Amino acid sequence: MESHYYELTDALIQDGYLKTQEIIDSFERIDRADFVPDDQREYAHCNTPLSIGFNQTISQPLSVAFMLELLQPKAGERVLDVGGGSGWQTAILADIVSRKTADGSDADGESTRGVVVAIERIPELKVIADANLERYGFIGHGIASVVVGDGTKGFKKGAPYDKIIASASSEGDVPVAWKRQLKIGGRIVAPVGSSIVVIDKVSKMKYVKKEHFGFNFSPLIMP
Repeated sequence: MESHYYELTDALIQDGYLKTQEIIDSFERIDRADFVPDDQREYAHCNTPLSIGFNQTISQPLSVAFMLELLQPKAGERVLDVGGGSGWQTAILADIVSRKTADGSDADGESTRGVVVAIERIPELKVIADANLERYGFIGHGIASVVVGDGTKGFKKGAPYDKIIASASSEGDVPVAWKRQLKIGGRIVAPVGSSIVVIDKVSKMKYVKKEHFGFNFSPLIMP
């Protein structure tokens, strides 16, 4: 099954969706098969969304790759992952932000590792995500945590964030709470309607927005 996962990664590289080596490395290291129910494992390395129960899906690998490349997470950063699901994207992010550079420091030369906070509205999925993330040691080492809550409100206790990413679509614009919880110089990547938007916070009240059209995501809803 491992060879099939590398085939999936290679296809995403060849098609131009995976480009950054740090993201590619983590994409290969975090096996999607560890984050799907047993009855879906044979399809884990297919480029398609899959059911994870509770009327929820694990995102299509192409979409995850595309959004991570837009987000550009780095070692040492603090990231909010809205809609944690079964934890696959959270795990990829945790692997990236906790990575050390050749000299043993993070990307900014600091000794502290990054952190990923995932917010999930379904308590049963939080339990599943915790177990899946701990396969890689991310929970026990304090690199990732999953909280139950309303993703539209972000997670103020963990703010401010260097990066925020969402797996479900807002209507009109991303929630104001996310913009408030983002650091100056930070970035949001999230679906809005049928687009993926990239929002860079350039000052306390100024944002630069880019839009990528033609996507389909489940709606972002309150608990």
